[in-house]
Amino acid sequence: MAYAYSRMDGLPTQRFLIDTDTASDDAVALVLALREPSITVEVITVVAGNVPLDNAVQNALYTRDLCRSAVPVFAGRAAPLVRPLVTAQFVHGEDGMGDIGLPLHGRAPAAGDAVEVMIETIVGTPREMTLVALGPLTNVAAALAIEPRIAQLVRHCFVMGGAGSGTGNITATAEYNFWADPEAARVVVRSAMPITMVGWDMSVRFAAFGPAEAKELAEVGPLGRFCVDIQAKVDVYAREQSGLAGFDLPDPIAMAVAIEPDIARFEEHHLDVLVGTDRGRDEIDWSDQSGSDQKARITTDVDRTAFLAMLHKACLNGSA
Repeated sequence: MAYAYSRMDGLPTQRFLIDTDTASDDAVALVLALREPSITVEVITVVAGNVPLDNAVQNALYTRDLCRSAVPVFAGRAAPLVRPLVTAQFVHGEDGMGDIGLPLHGRAPAAGDAVEVMIETIVGTPREMTLVALGPLTNVAAALAIEPRIAQLVRHCFVMGGAGSGTGNITATAEYNFWADPEAARVVVRSAMPITMVGWDMSVRFAAFGPAEAKELAEVGPLGRFCVDIQAKVDVYAREQSGLAGFDLPDPIAMAVAIEPDIARFEEHHLDVLVGTDRGRDEIDWSDQSGSDQKARITTDVDRTAFLAMLHKACLNGSA
């Protein structure tokens, strides 16, 4: 299978800023990134989404510590731009990590506001920082409102969001991250920021884990067991509500594409997000009838074998 894009510029080490609403799949994405030698995660910013902000911060800090990392974690926006927060705790559990009894409390984030830190980091490293957005795009939109230049100064932005060519996971047509803060998603996709969208359809097709595959991951090592155990609530939801064989991992497959784009195929099309009727639905001009020059890379295919290899490698001999 041939894939159309290689790593963004061939540099041996990539610099990442990760924005996350840390719940069970985000945590696995953090494991992938923090354990990957080809990248340096320089900042983790946290936004409300899957769980309230305080829970998301604790989950990020717990996962970071589990990976024996010292990356600073900053708290950001606690609610969408103009709407009340609607979490996905009914999917991920009340604590966002499967409600399996992890000690998700008592850790303090770094001093500073995530949005300000995002701006400072991107402006201070022009065209060097890859932004990976795993949750609602509230922090990113807020940063763009304050400092529009970051759209040109970021190296690339990989977004886990949208439903692509598939159906939604929160409504029939919308994926949760875009639905939770559609106004923010619209701001980001309409900016001049170079964007790669990795939709929920990629997770359904290439990142779903049945019992046998979950067992294989858990047996890789302590981090593998952690990555599986925290999917306890998602696994039930996926089988009973999504019609999958088991839990799926949308944020990890987006992270894998960000780390190694040549495991994926892409098409470039104009992208927008609806904010009224069909709230949060991604609108992709697949036939390019609009004539717009502003296009996003839409992920259309991922090498599942390569993704699984990356995940197993990240969990191999890890601490927990």
